[in-house]
Amino acid sequence: MKPVSEIVRIGPVIPVLTFESVEQGEHVARALYEGGVTVLEITLRTAAGLQAIGRASQLAPDIVVGVGTLTTATQVEQAKRAGATFGVSPGLTREIHRAAQDVGLPLLPGVMTPSDILLALELGYDIVKFFPAQQAGGLDMLQAFSGPFPALRFCPTGGITQELATSFLALPNVVCVGGSWLTPRAVLAAQNWAEVTRLARAASQLARPNT
Repeated sequence: MKPVSEIVRIGPVIPVLTFESVEQGEHVARALYEGGVTVLEITLRTAAGLQAIGRASQLAPDIVVGVGTLTTATQVEQAKRAGATFGVSPGLTREIHRAAQDVGLPLLPGVMTPSDILLALELGYDIVKFFPAQQAGGLDMLQAFSGPFPALRFCPTGGITQELATSFLALPNVVCVGGSWLTPRAVLAAQNWAEVTRLARAASQLARPNT
């Protein structure tokens, strides 16, 4: 079982994925993998999410498939059974934390405020998801967090583009970023998997000066 501290350092970008069908998910996961992106976050925002996790996990031995939008303990349990390697939540509750501990699912919990961070630290997390990153203060907020929370590391997610990603990755307390720009809706609708691979290749080559 890979710890979150290892997973977030595999690549500079974790794509946040929402699939309309399991078949679409398989095509996208393969296209991303061919572009050098081996860590995926498949959200539970559609009915295809759980099944897509299992299908994507079988594509290659080195692909790491996580499940996103975990908001209940039941979803944590379902994600583990579906074959997820790690979980991502938009926020953090003790219930979600306990569920992840109980089933052995490494968790990247979401935080937005200093109070959220204090809870995460209390529960033993040293890497968290900053969400929604742009809407919650972006670069300035992350720089402000580095003062009172110097040891904490972040994966900012929400409103991040390829252009913004470079600035986020340059921050000392950022280990990777999450984003959906690798899978634009129009590209998926056109089934342009080659474009997904191109975007993945560009994302996988982003510099991370602090990791």
